[in-house]
Formats: sequence, structure tokens, C-alpha cells
Amino acid sequence: MSAPTPSHAGGPVVEGPHDPEHDPRAAYALEPEYVDSLTRRILASSGETRQVHSPINGAPLANIPQSTDRDVAEAFDRARRAQAAWARTSLDHRAALLLRLHDLVLDRQDEIIDLIVWESGKARKHAFDEPLHIALTARYYGRTAHEHLDTQRKLGVVPGLTRVEVNRVAKGVVGIISPWNYPFTMALCDGLPALLAGNAVVTKPDSQTMLSALLGAQLLEEAGFPKDLWQVVAGPGSKVGTSIISRADYICFTGSTATGKLIAKQCADRLIGCSLELGGKNPILVLRDADIEKAAEGAVRAAFSNAGQLCVSMERMFVADAIYDRFLERFAARTQAMTLGASLDWGTDMGSLISADQLDAVVHHVDEAVAKGARVRAGGRARPDLGPFMYEPTILEGVTPDMACFGDETFGPVISVYRFHDEADAVARANEGQYGLNASIYSQDGKRARELAAQIKCGTVNINEAFGATFASVDSPMGGMRESGMGRRQGSEGIHRYTESQSVATQRLIRFAPMLGMSDAAYAKVMTANLRLMKKLGRA
Repeated sequence: MSAPTPSHAGGPVVEGPHDPEHDPRAAYALEPEYVDSLTRRILASSGETRQVHSPINGAPLANIPQSTDRDVAEAFDRARRAQAAWARTSLDHRAALLLRLHDLVLDRQDEIIDLIVWESGKARKHAFDEPLHIALTARYYGRTAHEHLDTQRKLGVVPGLTRVEVNRVAKGVVGIISPWNYPFTMALCDGLPALLAGNAVVTKPDSQTMLSALLGAQLLEEAGFPKDLWQVVAGPGSKVGTSIISRADYICFTGSTATGKLIAKQCADRLIGCSLELGGKNPILVLRDADIEKAAEGAVRAAFSNAGQLCVSMERMFVADAIYDRFLERFAARTQAMTLGASLDWGTDMGSLISADQLDAVVHHVDEAVAKGARVRAGGRARPDLGPFMYEPTILEGVTPDMACFGDETFGPVISVYRFHDEADAVARANEGQYGLNASIYSQDGKRARELAAQIKCGTVNINEAFGATFASVDSPMGGMRESGMGRRQGSEGIHRYTESQSVATQRLIRFAPMLGMSDAAYAKVMTANLRLMKKLGRA
């Protein structure tokens, strides 16, 4: 089913460029030998497989071997043996391998992008974001390894006599459960700092997009990482994911809030840490002094990159009264001008949704909103003529709290637009709901925008950009507040989560007890006097 064609939507989104030699609707391009070379990396002995199909044309892509609990146990056994040796290798060696991976990813980007498009259906330009992000991540951690992991000196309680050092000790084996929406980067980006810190990894990528994740595992081995250090298993999260959580020393998960809560409870039962990047209903604020053209262009990327199947994409837009009509006209025009199609080639603005379930969710949100009085300003239709799960980029006005798309995450190419008069009210509305992942503010007054950003309850806020500024700035932490998650990827927090801090103190000359026949009462007076002296001297 599809949403009714809006009479005022300004015309359909046009089909993307067509190249018969590369059009995935015309030919099935993945060689069985190539697929087999990837799926052999899965540790699976059940004899069962799950067939997956490409969302761009329905063609079968692979039969994915399914892992058992015994396979997961074997994966952890192998990983632990490899980790014991890996933790003894030099930090410089580990960092050098990340820099070698950086070059491999850039050299093999066409192969990587092709596979991502086949599995996810996204536009090629959005698939390019994935090798780009992995190259950025590998280079960053490769260059900053010592900054994050070297033993650090800290203040001792007695200056000159107490020497304190803090070591970073690898946790052991990290379990990573990654999603389908960014299948290459999400399969690798969280694991790279784990490896650098001296850990091994057991990963369960989403079943729909295993091949992209397996190519990542292959590139790690080609870069020089020990084969058993990165184990891949496959199967439903309810079985294989639970098996990983029961054995891992730390869990990293990207996915829905509902699943994240279950994982957090399972980790709590074992007293192991976890980092969770979960759902979002991300707001974008367009202030009265915003550059309308730049804001409209940015809003298209904010809402419709990867067909809206991006945890940090925008689904709610608040626009100042003073520019609302002019802005919405430009935003709608840019949206209507987007090219939509299924193709491995460059030049398409938006690709497909991943599955029938995802399409149904988008259709339900739009149809229900329209039935309850929302107005479609662009898009609003499924496009089976272009691909089985295609849906037009859609702008809705008049969305109210009784509509599902008001507060529930759509995870598709749908954005609701609202007016505001007072900026404080806009911030308050942006903070409504349970999520707090990403936000965006458009304004020509950077200082004012940063002041407003500090009031928004989101883990990242981009000013005059959709999401790329924070996501690509890998020296800065990225993650969610409230029900959008816990923990952070990237930066020092993104690698320290995989380590235990160990404090080592060496004491000289004096001990923390009465000495030379001193009474307990005299010792207490001496220590009190020393504390007062330290304060006067400005000591911490």
C-alpha cells in the first residue's frame, strides 16, 4: 500500500540516471565465488543458512551460514587465545596496522561501495560515507594511539614522595552487535579502537548486510591483524546476540532503544560495561537569521541521507515564523528536485529503504498522519516502479501529538515541519520526548547558535550542518543522552571504554600510619596540619 498522491506536492521525485551496463535491475553482478570467499569467514556449524536479497531489485545475494551457541563459544575461545598474544604486541605495531587499513580502505573503496549498495540499496554517494568514515577512524586512532593509551603520571598525595601512574589495561574480548543501515562502518568503526587498546572482537553484524561486514573483516586481515583476533558469527539477535553478551567482557551495540534496554539489563546482570547508540527523533532548528538557501540544502541532507535510515538524521524541523514560508518553499523545491533510483552509479540523490518492514513503517506513519489532517508538501508516495522498497522523500506539515510520526522514530525519508516564534519555545519543543541523540541549528550568528546548542539535550549538535560535522570529527565523542543511549564512540571516550584504568602508586620514605612512636592522636594532628598547608600552597 502507499500514501495517497498529494495534489499539492509539486510533482513526483524523478528517477535517477540509467546506465544499462551497471544498472543492478538489469543484471545480477555478485559472483558466487566472491560471496563464498566472504561467507567462509563466518564461524558457523549448524548447516542452516538464511538467504538474503538485495533491496534494489530483489535479487538473491547470499545464503548466510547460521551460527550456534557452540560456535559463539568457539569464537570466544579463539579470540581469547589471540588476545593474549595481541596484548603483548607493541602499541606502535597496532597503530601501524590501523594506518595500513586506512590505505587499504581507500584503495578498495569502489569494491566496498558496490557491496554496500547491493546490500542496503542506498545511493552511491551515501555509501561512500562509509569507507570515508572508516579511513578517518583508522587514521585518527593510528595517529593518537600513545595519547590515549600510554601510562600517565598523576598527582601523588605527598609531593615528591608519592608517585602515581595510571595504566590502561585491555578488557579482553569485546562483543559488537552492529546494524544494517551503515553496514561497513558500523561493523568496523567501534572495533578499531578496541583492537588498538589490545582487545579481541567477536562481532555479530545484521543478517541483511553480512557481506559488507565480512569484507571489513577481510581487509583487517589483509592489513596484518591476526585472523583469530576478529571473529564473526551470524544469526538472530535473540539467540546469537544473547550468547555473545553471556561471554563478552564488554558490549557495544547500535540499534533500537527497546533492544538496547534489554542488552543493558543483561550486561548489568554480569556486571560488565556496555555502550549503546540507540534511537532518535532528532530536531533541526532554523533560526530567523539563517541563510535560507544553505539551510534548505542542509535540511535535504539532514532528513534524506540514506533515505532517512540514519540514527542522526532529522525527523523534526522547527522554523522561525519570520522565514517559515520562504524557507519551506525552498526546502520543498529542493526535495522535489531530488533524483530517486536504484543504481550502482553516482548521480542519484536517494536510494531505497532496506526492506518491506521498513517501507511499511514509513507508509504507516505518513498515511496515518495524512488521514488525521497532516498536509504533504513533498513526496508522500511509495515508488515500486523504481524499486521494491522505494519511497519518496516526504515533508509533512500540521503533524500533531496524536499522530505516530510526531514522537516515534520513523527511520525513513519523512520530516515534519513546525513554526516557532520564540527561540526558547523552539528549544523546549526540540527537547520534548525521550530521545536525545543529534540536533542541528542553522543561524548566521555562531555565538548565539552555540548558546542554544548548550540548552539542547542531545549528545551532538551541529551548527550550519546536518550531522557530518560532529560525526566526521572523530576526535570528539559521539553518542546519545536519555533514551538515545549511553557511552560514546570516537575520541578518547571511544577507546577508553575498552580499557580498565589501573592506578599504581609507589610510596617513598614515609608511610600512612604513625611513625617513630607517634601516637594516633598526634598523627591525626600532623596530617590535619599538612592538609591545611597543601590548601594554602594551592595543591589539588
